[in-house]
Amino acid sequence: MNITISLETPQDIPQVQQVIADAFGSHEEAALVNQLRQDPGWLPALSLVAKDRHGAVIGHVVCTRASVGAHPAVTLAPLSVHPAHQGSGVGSALMLACIEAARAAGEKIITVLGHPLYYPRFGFIPAAGCGVTCRLNNGPDDAKMVMSLDGAPIPPGEMGFCRPMTEAIQAYQPAADNPSAAR
Repeated sequence: MNITISLETPQDIPQVQQVIADAFGSHEEAALVNQLRQDPGWLPALSLVAKDRHGAVIGHVVCTRASVGAHPAVTLAPLSVHPAHQGSGVGSALMLACIEAARAAGEKIITVLGHPLYYPRFGFIPAAGCGVTCRLNNGPDDAKMVMSLDGAPIPPGEMGFCRPMTEAIQAYQPAADNPSAAR
């Protein structure tokens, strides 16, 4: 795998939007990322792109401002890899870079609502085991995960998100018995 990971630049945005749309098979998540860019919860230092050896964007990940109870946190979503590069390690490289960037920025907690078989490999654990809840979405509890970035215990509380993410989570209601439906 010959990729570079860097901060998203304004010049990357059209390619990022296309990668997100291609990865998810719709423009819904790309529209969400555009809404997030306009929100005070947007964290430019945590919007990363993966580029191939020719400089084309082939993946993107972003964390935005969130909370767990009264404690500041970030939430990771969406993670997108162009279908031609899925399964090649691009997503893992983006995940590791984003987690490290959040840690370097002094963040202490990161949350994700996603596939319970994918995210634990990076250190995410079920939120319910820490007393963390997310009542915005009726998706399966094992898709609601958290990670401590500083080794401290995760405080209990309700997950909170910036407005565009809150609206997207409320709108997306996977079947409770289908954890693979969680993004």
